[in-house]
This record gives sequence, structure tokens and C-alpha cells, in this order.
Amino acid sequence: MAHNFKNLKIWEKAMDLTDLTFNYTKGLPTEERYNLISQINRCSCSVPSNIAEGSGKRTNLHFAEFLSTSLSSSYEIETQLLICKRRNYGDEELLNKTLDLTIEVQRMIYNFREKILNDEKS
Repeated sequence: MAHNFKNLKIWEKAMDLTDLTFNYTKGLPTEERYNLISQINRCSCSVPSNIAEGSGKRTNLHFAEFLSTSLSSSYEIETQLLICKRRNYGDEELLNKTLDLTIEVQRMIYNFREKILNDEKS
């Protein structure tokens, strides 16, 4: 069953997370350009991208696999942000806001994945 990803609240929130992470990484040290900045930005793009890609799959089971990949990318973002926190990188308020949104997106993806997996069993 295909979903229009642009109508999914999880995709919208994941896009918000991408915007927020890109804004946050602008304030990181330039020596992290090819390390943390690049990695955080790529992961943040992966979250909504996998939701979108999975939405076009033929079954909810296939969609759930892409949601799992999206969720994994969000855990990677969280870890990288926590590394930034430990190193006192960037704007602390923006970092905390980004971490909060990351956790919110994780919960939303997890709950949506569980819902569509349960729908698949029905």
C-alpha cells in the first residue's frame, strides 16, 4: 500500500530536523567540515529520504524496512550531536533543540513503523 510521503507527518518532522541540523552545523568549527558536519548533514538527509523512498514500496513490510533505516540514521544523528555536546561545539541552545527534535522524530518513526507492521498482520 503506497503512501504519499508529502502527506506524512513523520516526513514533515524529518524535513524540519534536516533544516535544524543544517542550521546547527553552520556553527561548528570549520575543521569539522569533512567530519562531523558532513556526517550530520548526510544523516539528516537520510531520515526523510528513506521515509519517502519507503512510501513507494508495494507492501507495508517493505515500507517498514525503510522506516527502520530512517530510524537508524536518526540514532546516528543523535550520537553525532552528543559528540558535539561533549566537545562543546556550536550553539548550545540550538544543539538541545536539535536533540529534542531528533528524539521526537525517533518516537514518531518507531510508532508509525509499529502501526504499519500491525496493519500488515491484520
